[in-house]
Amino acid sequence: GIISLISLAVLSYERCCTMTRTAEPDTTNYRKAWAAIILSWTYSLLWTVPPLLGWSSYGPEGAGITCSVNWHSKDANNASYIICLFIFCLVIPFAIIVYSYGKLLCAVRQGSGRRAGRRREQRVLLMVLLMVLCFLLCWLPYAAVALLATFGQPGLISPAASTIPAILAKSSTVYNPIIYVFLNKQVSETL
Repeated sequence: GIISLISLAVLSYERCCTMTRTAEPDTTNYRKAWAAIILSWTYSLLWTVPPLLGWSSYGPEGAGITCSVNWHSKDANNASYIICLFIFCLVIPFAIIVYSYGKLLCAVRQGSGRRAGRRREQRVLLMVLLMVLCFLLCWLPYAAVALLATFGQPGLISPAASTIPAILAKSSTVYNPIIYVFLNKQVSETL
């Protein structure tokens, strides 16, 4: 889950840089792509290894089908990890996504004067709104359930009620490419 969140943030930043750059991108140089992949995985490992070393722990999630952070433990050790996870693996990636897509939208608006430019602007706006909305729809319910399980009354969230947010969160990486393929004119024309 964390790698998908971080990947979405890195992709949004990279998409912003690529689309706002004045020069043509070098499609033969993969160093930047490999650096982004390594950065994403390293950052994700940084936040997923601590429960193995004693800062919080892992356990069955929801209906016991999947494994996740132990959201139900009420001790300070676990609560501090949950707060850090929330800030560094949800809030910060979301801020990067909003910043990147906002900057991309501003760049498209500045460059659109003709009718075709306005159409492109509307397409980019729709793509940005859908990506941010999907991100929120996938991850906010999961984050809310996790925070309620950690800081709310014991038993407030039933295992069955936590299953749908977990499935939504785990499926989040599917929606971004679909939105991009159908709303990016260059990609959809090649299909």
